[in-house]
Amino acid sequence: MKKASIILHSGDLDKAYSALIIGNGALAMGLEATLFFTFWGLERLKKGKLDKAKLCRRNLFGLGRWIMKKKMKKANLASLEKLLKNYKELGGKIIACEMTMEIMGIRKEDLREEIIDEYGAVGTFINEAKESKINLFI
Repeated sequence: MKKASIILHSGDLDKAYSALIIGNGALAMGLEATLFFTFWGLERLKKGKLDKAKLCRRNLFGLGRWIMKKKMKKANLASLEKLLKNYKELGGKIIACEMTMEIMGIRKEDLREEIIDEYGAVGTFINEAKESKINLFI
């Protein structure tokens, strides 16, 4: 089976949307998909933090985020929570980076363990990526 592997390194709102939209697209097109959450991307897997990020650019002290959220709603773009739910329902895999957890003092109890398929380090991701036709870094 063809696979797509995506590293979510950034915790920014727009990048989290990009990773989940691409992941869902890959699954909808019949590929397997893996999202590897590392460094600030792992922040999105913390309980209550999925939708709390700022924009990577043009945040404008929160005004940019508010404008973007308004535009997303007008365009009927699904929330991050809905995109994550769809991703999991379609069979998407989520790996939480153990090295990041250690460096940043994040415990498993801090994360939404019910959506995480595996805890792993770089080798875990490399094993996924070497079998993938598509590898993205977001």
